[in-house]
Amino acid sequence: MQSAYAEPVVNTQRAAAEYTLNFPTSRYPETGAHIKDAIATGHSSVCTIDRDGAEENRRESLKGYPTKKGYDRDEWPMAMCAEGGAGADIRYISPRDNRGAGSWVSHQVEDYPDGTRVKFIVN
Repeated sequence: MQSAYAEPVVNTQRAAAEYTLNFPTSRYPETGAHIKDAIATGHSSVCTIDRDGAEENRRESLKGYPTKKGYDRDEWPMAMCAEGGAGADIRYISPRDNRGAGSWVSHQVEDYPDGTRVKFIVN
């Protein structure tokens, strides 16, 4: 099932991503700002889905970032992306924003198999 937010990338040359995902910054402003800032500083805007690597990526990306009461540690690239893990950009944000955004993204890509490349558009 393709969402209203995900659109196939059509290009006669090899596309960098198979789909684009327009992230709803108005619904998840803290996560959206984090993704936008992380991409602006050089992190990938493309996520290659790698669900099996998520646990290890999360462990690697969060090393050295202690938990803070009342906050989640948001990572970009996300742990479920092959581009995630060590060197990911970490930001402390509200649990409601972080978990809502994570659930939203998960729902958008649930039908995409591992290895699918998704470009995140954040306005």
